[in-house]
Amino acid sequence: MTKYLLTLTALAACAGTGFAGDPPAPTPAKTCDAEGCKDCAAPAIAKADLEKAIADKAVTLVDCNGSESFKAGRLPGAIDFEANKADLASKLPKDKASLIVVYCGGVKCSAWKMGCDAVCKLGYTNVKHFPEGLSGWDKAKLDK
Repeated sequence: MTKYLLTLTALAACAGTGFAGDPPAPTPAKTCDAEGCKDCAAPAIAKADLEKAIADKAVTLVDCNGSESFKAGRLPGAIDFEANKADLASKLPKDKASLIVVYCGGVKCSAWKMGCDAVCKLGYTNVKHFPEGLSGWDKAKLDK
């Protein structure tokens, strides 16, 4: 019994250090390349930096949440990846060094990786990920 209690005490002391249910540890950022983003994490962009890029019209946003979600609300000026993936190149800037930000539902969603992979395969080199996604964006600022 004492051994069991000591184990429980040790587990409680370690709470938040990688047990099931804890959020995953951040993946080191790597730059996406022409091979795609499947095995890398596009560098994250902070909300304040994204807001500034949107205000300066210096970013192209790619919403990877699916067309139904896109109709309900999206970040300002975003492209619906699901509806446009077959012809994505025509929706993106000509300059391959342009800032492209992919996003999905939030920190637990990984749908952004599909958009990242597609954008990188088109040769874009300045691809970032907005980890907070749609759920972390100010609802008052959504395009509908």
